[in-house]
Amino acid sequence: MPKIILAFFFSLIFLSVLTSCDDYSAHHRGFSKLDQIKLEGTINVLTRQDPTTYYEGSEGLTGLEYDLVMLFVKRINVKANFIFPDTFDDILKQISEGNADIAAAGLTITEQRSKSMRFAPAYQEITEQIVYRSGNKKPKSTNDLTKGIIEIVKGTSHIDTLTKLKTEHPDLDWNINDELKTDGLLYLVNEGLIDYTIADSHQASTIKHFYPKLNIAFDITKPRQLAWALEPSSDDSLFNEVTLFFKQIKQDKTLEHLLEKHYGNTGNLSYVGNCTFRKHMESRLPAYKHLFKAEAEKHNIDWRLLAAIGYQESHWRSDTTSPTGVKGLMMLTTGTAKQLGIKDRVDPAQSIAGGALYFKQRLKIIPERVQEPDRTWFALASYNVGFGHLLDARRLTQKRKGNPDKWLDVKESLPLLSQKKWYSQTRHGYARGKEPVRYVENIRSYYDLLVWLTEENQIEKNVMSIKPEQPENKALSFEPPTL
Repeated sequence: MPKIILAFFFSLIFLSVLTSCDDYSAHHRGFSKLDQIKLEGTINVLTRQDPTTYYEGSEGLTGLEYDLVMLFVKRINVKANFIFPDTFDDILKQISEGNADIAAAGLTITEQRSKSMRFAPAYQEITEQIVYRSGNKKPKSTNDLTKGIIEIVKGTSHIDTLTKLKTEHPDLDWNINDELKTDGLLYLVNEGLIDYTIADSHQASTIKHFYPKLNIAFDITKPRQLAWALEPSSDDSLFNEVTLFFKQIKQDKTLEHLLEKHYGNTGNLSYVGNCTFRKHMESRLPAYKHLFKAEAEKHNIDWRLLAAIGYQESHWRSDTTSPTGVKGLMMLTTGTAKQLGIKDRVDPAQSIAGGALYFKQRLKIIPERVQEPDRTWFALASYNVGFGHLLDARRLTQKRKGNPDKWLDVKESLPLLSQKKWYSQTRHGYARGKEPVRYVENIRSYYDLLVWLTEENQIEKNVMSIKPEQPENKALSFEPPTL
């Protein structure tokens, strides 16, 4: 074929490809925002690492925002690309400039922010709270805050709150920290390095669970709402899909179950109970830790969950005996011990082995359709009150139009087993139904503390890397606090 004809032939191919690319680009530009996300297969999500949003737990990635995002991407059949800006202020800036699709970071809806971003329907209500350290004088009003050091995070709604209060209290002043997040400032309050900070109520209650020296002084705002933020745009496709998503998870109670999962046991443990647990963790747990680990590994259970059960049962004392004859570290009955092949209930090794096996049996008999973490909570309730009474409570839950596979609903039915009106309708009759509810919630608290205290404390690590030098007259320990 002559060269001139070949050149003409290839030029036609090139023009054809170029035209088709232009056609594709034009077609792509005509897609809605949601269609583009689905076509690319990825949605870009701004968030932050925090116990209330996104973090790595004992079972992997979790957090309320993480769970919500994973439900949403499943709904639209794409993958989530999580982006972690350096500061809270960066999250607001990037979503305002359209550098991501969604900001799921526990953002408070404010009038000022609504001018530069678009908020989806709210999913949680909180208040902003003044947090101080136990042992210091409790501030009772905004006037008292002028006598101490207040430090807050750059870019948060807390700055707007204080700015408005300053018009009525001219002496009110504060420092803005552009390096630490709220959890880091709460740590500084716990260590006595600053007097006060402001935290959203759900965040304060979560962190307070791990730093019991923290106390809430008072609410500094009326209730406010948290929501996802989207870039300001005339394209409503993604916004409408997010709106439908939140409408659905509110109607089917998925949102309520998620809130219970992440915040259901915060504030359950008293200050004294928290301190006592930490002391016993140092003085009693070391003697049994290797036994908990060995049995937990045998049954594929987190050893800290098994240890939390042991603490709830006996406070890690192997010589404990109840008035009803239940004995040992895991408080096994005579019948249960016999069924499990345990000969000496007060022997720590046998007791822990029996407790681990019994809990594993409880897990196996829970129907497969019950998902985690509800499956574990049901198994714990069964460990305490028996599977028959748990089954009765689940049946009552169904009668009461609740979900028998969700702990949030079943824990409302369990206390009814002590009322004749309700237990007369059941197969196994009367039970002290409040006890398994307290039992499960206590173990959840102990387990969370054990995970926190046996893993690297990222909050303290972050604070240490930013503020390594302290005044000579004020010693600072970055070890987990011992009380």
